[in-house]
Amino acid sequence: MSPCQLTAYTATSCLGQGLAAHRDALLADHSGLAPCTFETVRLDTWVGEVPGVDAVVLPPSLAAYDCRNNRLAALGLETDGFGDRVREAITRHGRDRVGVFMGTSTSGILQTELAYRRRDPVSGALPPDFDYRHTHNSFSLADYVRAHFGLEGMALVISTACSSSAKVFAAAARQLALGRIDAAVVGGVDSLCLTTLYGFASLGLTSARPCRPCDIERDGISIGEAAAFALLERTGDTRTAGTVLLEGVGESSDAYHMSSPHPEGLGARLAMEAALRSAGLQAGDIGYINLHGTATPANDAAEGRAVADLFAGRVPCSSTKGATGHTLGAAGGLEAVLCAMALTEGLLPGSPGTERLDPALPVDVVRRTRPGALRHVLSNSFGFGGSNCALVLGVVA
Repeated sequence: MSPCQLTAYTATSCLGQGLAAHRDALLADHSGLAPCTFETVRLDTWVGEVPGVDAVVLPPSLAAYDCRNNRLAALGLETDGFGDRVREAITRHGRDRVGVFMGTSTSGILQTELAYRRRDPVSGALPPDFDYRHTHNSFSLADYVRAHFGLEGMALVISTACSSSAKVFAAAARQLALGRIDAAVVGGVDSLCLTTLYGFASLGLTSARPCRPCDIERDGISIGEAAAFALLERTGDTRTAGTVLLEGVGESSDAYHMSSPHPEGLGARLAMEAALRSAGLQAGDIGYINLHGTATPANDAAEGRAVADLFAGRVPCSSTKGATGHTLGAAGGLEAVLCAMALTEGLLPGSPGTERLDPALPVDVVRRTRPGALRHVLSNSFGFGGSNCALVLGVVA
């Protein structure tokens, strides 16, 4: 594929608001996970909750979109000067030439959960002030981002569970290559809700401790929430040193099981191989891998096998979910931003929570953040149903 440049990018998670907060947290091997006190949830688990989301007030013109997910989006869009960079792109290209490509798994479902408590006791009807279209509807996120910037171009939402906001990079890159748009706001937002917290707990997938990716005692995920965005544009004739590039994308669908990965990591390997081909690189060119690394026994074993088979255990890798929690539909976007930061800051992110590496995983796991000059990195995102995506990012020397 023709590389695209990340003109701007930003992240908001339980580690804080903005790139500086995430860099400082990574350097300190800090985790933002804490015992769950969200809403009315009574579960013995840890979560990555973003502070201040409930205090966000959308402007009157956007009040119809008011829900936790869109408030989190609003918080992220105006962090690190990202909104200003998007407005500059609109000035350059036009409102109809900037696309919106968002990933989410549950969108504003919390708004429906809250409305359900107020349903009519006789008919069971939801309250008249509940606005499904602008809140719970999966497209609500892209629609909100378009309205936030006054955009008029193409917009879509991908909802493929935990690969959602990685796949939007691939979708946007294709539209840029086709010439249908000149820039794209890509990313993902997922916010805490009762459905995911109780749902993952009912599957036996949540841990009573902070998650421990690749640890021999790993026993489940810690759910988090996040908003992460990037502005993608075509690269110019001259590339400025330090510019982060989306160099390759790879997607696969192994369809092995509704909620379990292929035990041999088949889909994961297919996605990684496709990403390398797309970037025109070999396995030896990759200097760091951000693992999907959810800390469930099955996921880490399958991914570890795929990484070991393809990279022969020679590439440093880690899972940053021990710091941020598993942000589900926002994970791909958040971890792409963390990879961009690794490239520009010259660091290999650690894996908070990982203490005793599982000897059955023949991969080089970075437990503590350390310096490292990087040129190309790979980020993995795998979703329920075998929906897999791998991204290759690089930096201009």
